[in-house]
Amino acid sequence: MFSWKTSWFLTYFLVFGGRSSCSSGKGRSNQGPTKYGFSLVKGKANHPMEDYHVSKFVQLHGHELGLFAIYDGHLGDSVPAYLQKHLFSNILNEEHFRNDPHRAILKAYERTDQAILSHTPDLGRGGSTAVTAILINGRKLWVANVGDSRAVLSRRGQAIQLSIDHEPNTERDDIENRGGFVSNMPGDVARVNGQLAVSRAFGDKNLKSHLSSDPDVTNADVDAETDLLILASDGLWKVMSNQEAVDIVRKVKDPEKAAKQLAIEALVRESKDDISCIVVRFKG
Repeated sequence: MFSWKTSWFLTYFLVFGGRSSCSSGKGRSNQGPTKYGFSLVKGKANHPMEDYHVSKFVQLHGHELGLFAIYDGHLGDSVPAYLQKHLFSNILNEEHFRNDPHRAILKAYERTDQAILSHTPDLGRGGSTAVTAILINGRKLWVANVGDSRAVLSRRGQAIQLSIDHEPNTERDDIENRGGFVSNMPGDVARVNGQLAVSRAFGDKNLKSHLSSDPDVTNADVDAETDLLILASDGLWKVMSNQEAVDIVRKVKDPEKAAKQLAIEALVRESKDDISCIVVRFKG
């Protein structure tokens, strides 16, 4: 069990050290009170960091867009790195984005996965989850995801999960209809063909005939009762409930410090996976 001294050390490490093991930052809207912060911490596995993120504001056709994403890779970091570079641009370049964001997101996810699969010799055999959020003019939020990276909204302090965790057991019928199977070995999580712990992902060419890359897409209005948004990889959600995360973040006004606090708490709870968190505060 962690002592208060260990917790203090983690705080010190995240804020002042660990150049190659963690990173953080923050930014804000140019047109409203929205601010964001992020924190990424490498897990305990003996491989390089496989989580990537996007957090920025851009201008498009006279509209301000907040672009936020977590990409949690597996079997290497080539696919999440590709998503970091290309997925949002593919969404925004879809001809239907201005009038039909839902359709544009679906098509962009599909085309991006096709591009990844066609580049398999360069990108390797790995894959990635994705959770993306697009904030339009500070008022409309579009969220999509594949895998188990998650988006959680807070309204008056109440946690609302916007994404859907794509787990093998919940999508067993689809996997079996595609010719695959779901293993449930003692002491392990459910896995597609005994390998992958999510039922939807980008990449994973060797499993793709049994996997889907179709995202679940939803939208939400950002109104006076909407406090904040959290995006995070499963390194956080394995050890923390949605409401616990919201409760932690609401106590910390600075979104970068709030994201760091989530990562610290996940480490205290002995999360061993890479931990990536983005906190978006809509009221500044």
